[in-house]
Amino acid sequence: MLKLGWMARATDAEVFAGHVKFARELDLDVIDFHLGGMPRDIDFVMKIKMMCVKAGLPVGYLGGGSFVGPLDMRDDRMEQGRADVDMTALMGGQMLRVFARHNWPDTKEEQEYFWGPMVEDFKALSDYAAERGVVIGLQNHDNGSFCMTADQALRILSDVDKENFTFLWDTGQWLGAIGSHPRGEFDPNVDLYQDYLVPTAPYAGSVRAKIYQIDTGVETYLDYPRIFGILKDVGYNGNISIVYEGAEGRNKCTPEEGIALAAKHLRKVIAEVYG
Repeated sequence: MLKLGWMARATDAEVFAGHVKFARELDLDVIDFHLGGMPRDIDFVMKIKMMCVKAGLPVGYLGGGSFVGPLDMRDDRMEQGRADVDMTALMGGQMLRVFARHNWPDTKEEQEYFWGPMVEDFKALSDYAAERGVVIGLQNHDNGSFCMTADQALRILSDVDKENFTFLWDTGQWLGAIGSHPRGEFDPNVDLYQDYLVPTAPYAGSVRAKIYQIDTGVETYLDYPRIFGILKDVGYNGNISIVYEGAEGRNKCTPEEGIALAAKHLRKVIAEVYG
């Protein structure tokens, strides 16, 4: 059974508590957190964890950082990655989200220069995470990334080849797609669904359901009946995380109203597609 959750982008201790309450009010099944603004002292962790327990909200994934870039910063990236894995385990999260965000070089030589170390570090982080019961989820991202196309995503998954290294399938952040940068513009030669979503859907370990324009009650940038049809075709039965990115003047409603509309919309589509 699909579980509907929300990516809470909290920035300080008080906001985290409010986000747990909000997710409970929406009767969501799961909550995801961004690690960037999360205090890491044990008192705070236990406070939020107990709030999640009482609200019946398992923690799906926690958002970490990128693992490709200047080679002299590899140790720093890995140190942060291990700390993020430890925090994910402490929170009881299923997955740590990771990126492959770094400007894609123009030459094959430069691309391979960064590619090999990136794969090695993903492997090492996956091994560390496996010992702590944590899954590593690679998220696709658009321009300026080593994971902005289906070919890149599939190559990373193949090269890393770890049982606990999976794909965090973002519905909007693909090169040239309408949900990339700038929002609302797209490459007419790119078919988001056939070029990106269909090839990678079989590898999805979790799903980030982007919401861009929802004030009519229906997401207009992305075709969610089609997206859930793609997921159903590959037998996907995991978490769906609402990721609201509609606060840039595209919606008349508040972010809270937009997230509530997104939850209602996605529940309706899931019921229609999955039955």
